[in-house]
Amino acid sequence: MHILGFSAYYHDSAACLLHNGDIVAAAQEERFTRKKYDAGFPE
Repeated sequence: MHILGFSAYYHDSAACLLHNGDIVAAAQEERFTRKKYDAGFPE
């Protein structure tokens, strides 16, 4: 089973993809926008 999780509209927005309970990918929005504590929706 795949699970896609989001944390958004608060400081440190992020997204994570899991497959059978194992993390496949995870990233914080600020790593892409280079804005500290970016609260935007992960793109």
